[in-house]
Amino acid sequence: MKKTFYQSALINKNEKGQAMILIVFSIIGLIGMAALAIDGGNAYIDSRRAETAASAAALTAATARIEGQNWRAAALATASDNGYNNDGVTNTVELNTPPIKGDYGGNPEYIEVIITSHLKTYFGSVIGIPTVTSIVTVVSQSKPAIMGELFDGYALVSLAPHSRCDTKKSFWIHSEATINFEGGGLFVNSDNPDCAFISFGNGSIRVRDTSPISVVGGAQVQKPKLITPFPMQTGVAPIPYPPSVKLPKIDCGEKIATVEIVDEERSVMTPGNWDEDVFPAEGVTLLKSGIYCINGDFIVDAGQHLSGTNVLFVIDSGRVGISGNATVNFSAPTGGDYKGLLFYVPIDNHSIIALNGSDDSSYRGTILAPGADVRINGLDSDGGGAYHSQIIGYYVEVDGNDNVYIKYKDEQNYDALKMPEVLLIQ
Repeated sequence: MKKTFYQSALINKNEKGQAMILIVFSIIGLIGMAALAIDGGNAYIDSRRAETAASAAALTAATARIEGQNWRAAALATASDNGYNNDGVTNTVELNTPPIKGDYGGNPEYIEVIITSHLKTYFGSVIGIPTVTSIVTVVSQSKPAIMGELFDGYALVSLAPHSRCDTKKSFWIHSEATINFEGGGLFVNSDNPDCAFISFGNGSIRVRDTSPISVVGGAQVQKPKLITPFPMQTGVAPIPYPPSVKLPKIDCGEKIATVEIVDEERSVMTPGNWDEDVFPAEGVTLLKSGIYCINGDFIVDAGQHLSGTNVLFVIDSGRVGISGNATVNFSAPTGGDYKGLLFYVPIDNHSIIALNGSDDSSYRGTILAPGADVRINGLDSDGGGAYHSQIIGYYVEVDGNDNVYIKYKDEQNYDALKMPEVLLIQ
């Protein structure tokens, strides 16, 4: 049947109307896609910019607070320099200390920076989205300088931030050595994921209280039953190196160490500078109280006896080598600026510090050698020998056959000024 002219015109008109509707929806879809691509991309960029600005403002605030400045003004100025001027319309910058909520809520060491940014859209308004809002939160921490025990009171510390499994081991115990801790545990700072801590052979560790064995990286343990506690804590937060403590600057001035002969077999030394190749002088068995600044090797051979009360040894250059058949009895100053500090090896001295002695030997006070290779070889506790010390080195190796005891008490050891720290938390 033939269609009339009226019917054909009506069909064409309906088709044109449907096409127009499809075109309109297509345009709206294209605008939506453009809004997603362009406005969404701009929103992502603005969020990243706000995060960068908040991080910079948080660090500035923490630094300014430590320095005693107006930290709020400093933080707002930094945020403004990074494009967020806290105008209340396009953006707001909120500062809170302590943070209002979260893991650090209520802790005044932390500063919270919240930046809220309102970004106008180009195409989003067509589909009912005139602005996109980004909210970023960053927290910083400002630790003030305080006087206190070194490295949270760990009795033995290896500071090397990096190490290897074959050479330059950060912490290594082997042979038949046993090391016991009382009053403080062990901290290994290396980030090596496989062997920051190494235990070979029958080398064993016993922590006699609740102190931890803490390792930044991973552990390689041949016989887990010889390590207590086990498993140890791995993946802990590292210590910055160089350490964020005020290391001592010790100078003996122009005073020269001298030797006083007591009799044919015994001599006494007085404190001061010693620039000879080997310390102490031949025949010396007693060291008078004071500071000894040694520019050579500190050597106590087998069969020798050496003692000193209220003494501090500063090993400016050279190494320390104390034989397992030597008898040494040293105690640190009990007062003054260097109270509790027995050995100090400046951080630029990378020599070997070999600590040993007979069963009648003892050390009392901190052995601080942040750049040196510390080796603990003796002082059998079964015979009465012991380290009443905190021992800190760059690398630490424990070997030999003795049952070594490290008994740490804060009051017997050196406290230092912990430098202020600024940390970006999140």
